[in-house]
Amino acid sequence: MADVSAEVAVSIVDERLAEETAPLVEQLVAERVGSRLAGRDHTLWGPEAEAEARIRLAWTDLHETSRPLLAEIDALRAELRAEGLDRIVLAGMGGSSLAPEVITSTAGVPLVVLDTTDPGQVADALAGDLDRTVLVVSSKSGTTVETDSHRRIFEKAFGDNGIAPASRIVVVTDPGSPLDEAATAAGYRRVFRADPNVGGRYSALSAFGLVPSGLAGADVAALLDEAAAAAPLLSVDSAENPALRLACAIGAAHARGAEKVVLADTGSGIKGFGDWAEQLIAESTGKNGTGVLPVVVEGPDAPGFADAGSDATAVAIGKPEGAARLGTDGPLGGLMLLWEYATAVTGRLLAINPFDQPDVEAAKKAARALLDAPTAETGRPVLVDGPVEVHAAEGLLPAGTQTLAQALRALLDGAPAHGYLSVQAYLDRIEDASAIVLRPELARRSGLQTTFGWGPRFLHSTGQYHKGGHQNAVFLQLTGAVEHDLEVPGRPYTLGTLQHAQALGDGQVLIGHGRPLLRLHLTDRLAGIAHVARVIQEVE
Repeated sequence: MADVSAEVAVSIVDERLAEETAPLVEQLVAERVGSRLAGRDHTLWGPEAEAEARIRLAWTDLHETSRPLLAEIDALRAELRAEGLDRIVLAGMGGSSLAPEVITSTAGVPLVVLDTTDPGQVADALAGDLDRTVLVVSSKSGTTVETDSHRRIFEKAFGDNGIAPASRIVVVTDPGSPLDEAATAAGYRRVFRADPNVGGRYSALSAFGLVPSGLAGADVAALLDEAAAAAPLLSVDSAENPALRLACAIGAAHARGAEKVVLADTGSGIKGFGDWAEQLIAESTGKNGTGVLPVVVEGPDAPGFADAGSDATAVAIGKPEGAARLGTDGPLGGLMLLWEYATAVTGRLLAINPFDQPDVEAAKKAARALLDAPTAETGRPVLVDGPVEVHAAEGLLPAGTQTLAQALRALLDGAPAHGYLSVQAYLDRIEDASAIVLRPELARRSGLQTTFGWGPRFLHSTGQYHKGGHQNAVFLQLTGAVEHDLEVPGRPYTLGTLQHAQALGDGQVLIGHGRPLLRLHLTDRLAGIAHVARVIQEVE
């Protein structure tokens, strides 16, 4: 059962920040921002945002409007269990996967999440017990290339194993999308049509968050109860409104140069909240050359949090401790709604539209161009250091660069004061999980705020900020050799080809924005990760 007595709370422990926050909160209270947002006032973000906001505010009362889904999810889960189908695999990107992952991880129930184009990771999911497997295909647009690839691969695998594919595929999508039409024509087991007036990153409490989580066994009714308990606090026009206080603290810090928020869990009991919040914040605010960059770290003692400088605000998920300047606490459903409200209000403070993502399409377009010319020259490495091939943007490396350590030093030197380093790993986040150690090591060595993202997953999360937000980053891409590739039925490319095109395509766009980029191709993935980790210690 949900602990509806546990209220969401925002604690601002930094006195200076609290003083700067107070007048902003008073201003928003006077403008009735809390109640207007709850009432779906699409004029809150100015004339240019009105058209988009008009069709993107249904998330504010999903804790009520999603209630009819509960019985449908319970009935389908019981039906599946009666047939011995208890392994749920979710194919989804961005909001379609991040919310279910934090919901099920926190609930302690198994869910296989496919938000990757890495052939090895998808093959591992296929190697599970297909006789017990149901695939949930989740895509708001119905055209997501990664998710469509997963659907095609699993459909063939079911058929090859004597299983009727339509009996094992459940779809979550917007009404009338290409996926809706294809699923209906194919007779898939169930199609859940989500509210189209909810954007992907605000969809945690919609069918996109609830269906896969509920089928996996999470108590999604409790999640809605937690959000419902928080809603009155978040919609009130009062200086005690925690969403207004959180937004104004972030906005006040940003106004004096703290353009990053560093997120660390301090014992909240919630698993992976930072990864979900990362997309919400980055994709909502990172545009028009401004925004708030979320930096998700390993804990309150991690580099970037414990030593956060003037360009970053350390925020605890849980009670504030250590270097935290503020903290957000409460149950998962309440915290999700809190951060959604606060992010939307932060958009008003930054004078941007928090509901569009104008720079996301550029990387997709570049990847498609590379897929259309799969034999195009991708460039030879400028140097090889053990199991690592080094590829660099033109002009990045000084003459005479001969080692990986020198190349890394040149990349870090390209960061401006108060810039950041983005590490992007187009690898298998299960088998190549050791790559995550590179984030704290690079942060410690460089003194830069350092983010880490699995590709192409991050393209649906922080990718918008990289192109549309503050242009002060340097980028380190990791790609790896593919031992066993997977065909994508009905498509002229393999998963490995798609993954490589996504890395190179996004890299082209970033370089086009004038950002320094270094790509390390690991000819042996595990040995390559270990080698990079060792070399980082040699960077002077």
